[in-house]
Amino acid sequence: MRVLLVEDDPMIGKSVQQGLKHDGYAVDWVRDGETAEAALASAAYELLLLDLGLPRKSGLDVLARLRRRASSLPVLIVTARDAVADRVKGLDAGADDYLVKPFDLDELAARMRSVLRRRAGHADPVIRHGGIAVNPATHEARLDEAAVALSTREFALLHALLASPGVPLSRAKLEECLYGWGEEIDSNAVEVHIHALRRKLGAERIGNIRGVGWFVPPLS
Repeated sequence: MRVLLVEDDPMIGKSVQQGLKHDGYAVDWVRDGETAEAALASAAYELLLLDLGLPRKSGLDVLARLRRRASSLPVLIVTARDAVADRVKGLDAGADDYLVKPFDLDELAARMRSVLRRRAGHADPVIRHGGIAVNPATHEARLDEAAVALSTREFALLHALLASPGVPLSRAKLEECLYGWGEEIDSNAVEVHIHALRRKLGAERIGNIRGVGWFVPPLS
């Protein structure tokens, strides 16, 4: 899952980026509002982590412009502004949640999962499809109730496929889900992870349309 982090504090930004990468997110990090808008215009993200006190353009201005474009991108404000009036303003401007600094990375990750579940219309934190079940909170995967050991990127890839059963995802789209800016990508990285998932889950559980992409077959 690809996330845009907009944070001007280098220590906080680096810590959040590294922590989320460890959890399997692909994280692009920018440090000002104008660069954030450029990134949002040039790439597809599943979630925006947005500070408010930014150079060049405020976080509220970035959020307001995003919503004026009728974008439904989930937005989690992460800021030091803890006044009730600031929280109300941020939520009324279109944010999905509001987290005050300092915060624990585990809470940030939990709030991200909560926002994404609500936007997808899922109340159950466990994603289920046929005999497959994945828990984004614990990074546990099960096949017919038996635990399946997956690497961080294998889990992220399966999570992306399960988000849209029956919809083929191209190599480029899956690379976007797995890798952020500047990360080296082997030419056959996606195929290697797909092969590993098929070996662990069963080849029939991940389909392919040649030249189009890979998908989890819809339930009949």
